[in-house]
Amino acid sequence: MTRYVALLRGVSPQNAKSADLVRAFESAGLTKVRTVLSSGNVVFDSRTSSEARLTRQIEDALQQSLGRSFRTILRTRTFLQELLDADPFAAHAVPEGAKRVVSFLPDVSAPRIALPLSVDGAFVLQQVGREVFTAYVPSEKGPVFMQLIEKAFGSEVTTRTWDTVRKCSVA
Repeated sequence: MTRYVALLRGVSPQNAKSADLVRAFESAGLTKVRTVLSSGNVVFDSRTSSEARLTRQIEDALQQSLGRSFRTILRTRTFLQELLDADPFAAHAVPEGAKRVVSFLPDVSAPRIALPLSVDGAFVLQQVGREVFTAYVPSEKGPVFMQLIEKAFGSEVTTRTWDTVRKCSVA
């Protein structure tokens, strides 16, 4: 049995309540389902090892249960813990007070423009496999780092803070 984390793109408490997400995942035959925070992080156990098959199961179950689907990106809990242990941010001079975020890609794909990128206190530092590591200094300009990520990788990604990744890895 493998413990997975489903990172759902575009979920908020206004469009999908945690209890509804849990029921949808359980209807897909997944076990020990729980949500982490209220931003589309669902942790569950499954015997299925095919990410593609699990993704289809989940997206179909969401459609049937909620009447809509969300882009689903899966990682194992073990993978997230290994990511945290490796700490790719340590290789970069992340500014003091900067927030660290990870964007999860559905597949390994080269960025459309060369990394690293930076603008207005946001830094897309590097890509490692299907993850992109970004740091940003909060400002009145808002989440400019998302513009950089979408410019480099498109909109089929989902992004989480480093702290959220940590919480998901132990759920």
